[in-house]
Amino acid sequence: MIGMTIRLLRKKHKMSQEEIAERVHVSRQTVAKWENDEVLPDIQKCKLLADLFDIALEQLADDMSEKEVYQLAPKGKHFFGVVKVGERGQVVIPKQARDLYHIKAGDKLVVLGEDATKGIALLKSDHFLEFADMIRHFEVAEGELE
Repeated sequence: MIGMTIRLLRKKHKMSQEEIAERVHVSRQTVAKWENDEVLPDIQKCKLLADLFDIALEQLADDMSEKEVYQLAPKGKHFFGVVKVGERGQVVIPKQARDLYHIKAGDKLVVLGEDATKGIALLKSDHFLEFADMIRHFEVAEGELE
């Protein structure tokens, strides 16, 4: 289970067993034993592996297919699929994204854009406004210190 995931992640990142071993401070033979499910890495080594592959620790323990490993996004980033923009600009947010971020009908979203990438981002307005308030309070407090 975890061994196959380590092997697939290593191949995805085009790394040798030697490179992995060096980065997590073990021998190449240890990496081979992990990949063959002869032994399991301890929790500290799992953390190092997760950091090395830029994934969450729990993703390392998931029993993933080769396709799932190759579609795995970096830690904290998600790919929810492709959506089609309607005639009036409406976009349907995929259910998986709505569930993960607790978005429900009636929620207000902030729409941000970036010219360079032509990218658009959606943020829940309540969290965005909390963040903006935090910045404003920090700037006020910093101004009082001067």
